[in-house]
Amino acid sequence: MRTRPAAVAGLFYADDPAVLKADVVGYLSAASCPMASPPKALIVPHAGLVYSGPIAGTAYRCLQSVADAIQRVVLLGPAHRVGIRGVAAPTVDAFETPLGPVNIDQRAVDTLLALPHVHRRDDVHAQEHSLEVQLPFLQHLLSDFELVPLVVGHASHEEVAAVLELLWGGPETLILISSDLSHFHDYATARALDTATAKSIVELEPAGLHHDAACGRIPVGGLIRVAKRRRLRATLLDLRNSGDTAGTRDRVVGYGAFAFHTP
Repeated sequence: MRTRPAAVAGLFYADDPAVLKADVVGYLSAASCPMASPPKALIVPHAGLVYSGPIAGTAYRCLQSVADAIQRVVLLGPAHRVGIRGVAAPTVDAFETPLGPVNIDQRAVDTLLALPHVHRRDDVHAQEHSLEVQLPFLQHLLSDFELVPLVVGHASHEEVAAVLELLWGGPETLILISSDLSHFHDYATARALDTATAKSIVELEPAGLHHDAACGRIPVGGLIRVAKRRRLRATLLDLRNSGDTAGTRDRVVGYGAFAFHTP
């Protein structure tokens, strides 16, 4: 089996399996889900868990009632390390974390390769943290699932929407977008920017996702387009920043958790 080893264990999250599991359980236990209907899609932050874990925990808590039904997770996040055009899928068979391997849905990846903007690029995935930090939560919550990990570079909202439409599926498929919000503003400025971004997401208006709004604004915009077509509702679950969790308030990163569901 060809495996992508964990790149940010010990940096973004604990590299000791017991400590990591306890951290994930702690974030989930401290959270509550403010909605009754199960989500089809989530937007979840991807910073180091000490910063964004409480907000991520709020999103993942909403999966607990439907976790047994989820067999596939289509996970999209922005490219931080390698600049690319389009969307990058890996060639490996599994992604590894301290909690073990997560198998890749190769049939789904092969389906996506019919799109001209989807390519296999292991170098794009090798050091990318935006997808990896989501895996411990998924490994803890889901009993048995396959992953479709996709890094989004220079692409349009519609190109991302085409990817999501191909793999949308039914209750067995979770769509997961990994994105932080504003970066490195003072606390008050970040709060104002992130509140405006959250309003754009909840109102399904991708035009409000300007360059400073979210590092994952392109995959978020693609999800919004599909959600509008499929008449889904977006609900804000949590909106905080690193100044609320584990950092100072002079230079913060914003984190939001959102659920997309049938009204």
